[in-house]
Amino acid sequence: MPLLRALNTIPLWTLIVGLLAVFELYSVGLMLLARRKWGIDRLKLNNEVAGFKFSVIGVLYAVLLAFVVVAVWENYNATETAIRNEAKAVGDMAQLSYALPESQGEEMRRLLDVYVKEVQQSEWVTMARGLPSKTTAAALAHMNQAVINMEVGQFRDLAVFQQALRLLAVVEDNRNERLDSADGSVPMILWLVLIAGAVITLGYPAFFGTINLVAQTMITATLAALIALILLPAILLDFPLTGEVVLSSAPFDEALQQMPPHLKEPAPQSLLANMIANAAA
Repeated sequence: MPLLRALNTIPLWTLIVGLLAVFELYSVGLMLLARRKWGIDRLKLNNEVAGFKFSVIGVLYAVLLAFVVVAVWENYNATETAIRNEAKAVGDMAQLSYALPESQGEEMRRLLDVYVKEVQQSEWVTMARGLPSKTTAAALAHMNQAVINMEVGQFRDLAVFQQALRLLAVVEDNRNERLDSADGSVPMILWLVLIAGAVITLGYPAFFGTINLVAQTMITATLAALIALILLPAILLDFPLTGEVVLSSAPFDEALQQMPPHLKEPAPQSLLANMIANAAA
């Protein structure tokens, strides 16, 4: 949902203040407008009947809101786990490469190093827009080809080959999972229901009337603030790779530590240029 992604790009404190302001102005403003139009005496007649209905509406919306927040939090944790598993698999492949012949092992570590750098420098930027990186996909394709081209002569080589295939599958599966999460996990229809529920719930206090205007205003404002603050983590965590509350690529730094020192330098520009050209082709 483009609007929700745009909200994630706003500075955190600006988003908090803005969301609170919109909810407060709507709920409190509607309540004051109703008091001015119909008067306190007329609104007081609704208190007894409207109170029971508001209780039902509040419970239904609370259940829906809790469901969305829990679902978003679980997806956020699953994405973080996928990132760690992908980085661990890359590190394990780097260690496994030392069991290969020297030339093949050196080539595998070089390709792993390029892949990690592309993930950190390129794909983390594109995922903020909900898109994969072509250069990262090209780096992964080169890793695939290197594993497929591994020479299998002895039983020991077969075991190394099978383990390399397994780790490569872990890398691909977890990369796909974080790419899927980059574009949000809550369906648009559920967000529409959530927003409509907030409009109804925050508009309902306008049907009530109390003699004490200050008390009614404070109660209405508190309800609006509570709903806004609960909605805030759902909005932020639904896009775990966009905005300020974003998952880190730090696990890949640990994978880089398992590379030989000379491979920790920036990847050669010619190699990156070739990968970009191959991806474009």
